[in-house]
Amino acid sequence: MDAISVLNAKQTLLQLLGRAGVYSGDAEELIGLVEAGALSLAREEAGSVGRSAPGDKGELYEAGWLDGGQAVTDVLGDLAERALRSAVTSDPSTPAAEARPPVRRMQVERAKVAVVPLYLSFSTESELDPEVSEQVLTAVLGTMSARERAAYPGRLAEFAASHRAHLERLYGEYGPGGTIAIHGRYSLMHSPTSVAVLERLATAPAPLWEEWDAAELPPAWLEGLITAWGSPG
Repeated sequence: MDAISVLNAKQTLLQLLGRAGVYSGDAEELIGLVEAGALSLAREEAGSVGRSAPGDKGELYEAGWLDGGQAVTDVLGDLAERALRSAVTSDPSTPAAEARPPVRRMQVERAKVAVVPLYLSFSTESELDPEVSEQVLTAVLGTMSARERAAYPGRLAEFAASHRAHLERLYGEYGPGGTIAIHGRYSLMHSPTSVAVLERLATAPAPLWEEWDAAELPPAWLEGLITAWGSPG
């Protein structure tokens, strides 16, 4: 595809999302993340292809092939970084902020899309108040920079994979259908948001407490997850 056709597709998508009520800044960020991700994945693919030269054409050919492959992956990496920086910062000329900007609605929606299938891999769907779920995820995302939020679905997946056995036991005991009935202390174990909260408790507990207090969420919910996470199997 040529540049004009790509731009046309992007503008069409932005207009369609706008008609659906998606704020233009959120739509542009989502498209930017897709662009950055496509470039990053292309870099990985090019890197895997460029690790060895085809056939047996001598050392000079192999050296040229490897150098060329490295040059391509370097350029793709730079383009991916530029696209990511543009997507997550208001000023693309500055480094992606390490500060924690206000959480946006679209970021909460991305977190929902990430946590629900992970939760359902351990438990059954539950019905926690949607407003409460948004408050919890806003507190969770508030612990991160814009760049970290962009990569948070992948971080969640890694967390769930690394701790799968422990999480299976946890939800089997404290989640829906478990031996411990739901009550205030373990309410979040019946919500998909618990996966996100557990990841933050394991990764950034102090910022999470800070955001939790600022949102005036029940401290008992965090204390319950800490107790459940650390209880003997």
